[in-house]
Amino acid sequence: MTVMKSILVAAAATVALSAQAQTLPTSGTLVVVPAFGEVKHVNDQVVATLAVEEQDKDKAAAASRVNQKMNKGIAIVKQADPSAALKSYGYYTYPVYPEERPLPAGAVAKPRLPTAWRVGQYLEVTTANLATLPKTVSAAQGVLTLNGLNFGLKPETIRLLDDQRIAATYKNLNERVAAIAKAMGRNVSDAVLDTVDFEGSGNYATESRPAAAPMMMRSAKMAEDSSVVAEPSFEPGETTLDMRVVGKVKFK
Repeated sequence: MTVMKSILVAAAATVALSAQAQTLPTSGTLVVVPAFGEVKHVNDQVVATLAVEEQDKDKAAAASRVNQKMNKGIAIVKQADPSAALKSYGYYTYPVYPEERPLPAGAVAKPRLPTAWRVGQYLEVTTANLATLPKTVSAAQGVLTLNGLNFGLKPETIRLLDDQRIAATYKNLNERVAAIAKAMGRNVSDAVLDTVDFEGSGNYATESRPAAAPMMMRSAKMAEDSSVVAEPSFEPGETTLDMRVVGKVKFK
């Protein structure tokens, strides 16, 4: 009997608390509502990084070969894809030292002198001509190496998608406000949108690509000019552009 009484008391308390929660006043309540939206689009641009590196005991000889191959590679790319935008960067010259060996006890270390020089340069190719990309890369690989590919969207495509992205985000905001109003036992018509902040998330970064960091290539010897490289296969994929908005809603 005591156990049953305890159960009844607990149930009554729960009902009382529930009723109290349902009767909380919401008039004048200010609700901060985050919302999200995104749009997807097939990538229509690529940034290809091509490179050349040579090693020789004669620093001038290594640099000369790099210059010749880069000049030839640029000419090949321009011929294969006249619409491509080219940018050279990351020219480097590094000494190559012999491997260090442990010295006998009492021996005096001699100054280390380079045994060779490693010279290289990078070429950034930006193009929207994805249909001929395999052919362009294959032609360039007869002289240069492919160091990286980064597919993305053209700036004009991103601008065109902005309207869709804003609409999707604002729609999500309205859906969330409706859900909150329902949870509070209020009508959506009782809610007044006080503020809409499309920059309140701290997400101010633009959709830019990180520049490829210059790296020393330690791969196999570069292909000779007469080499023929089979065309590679590439899948551009798609890019998702998202947006976050913060809205302040006040209930009447």
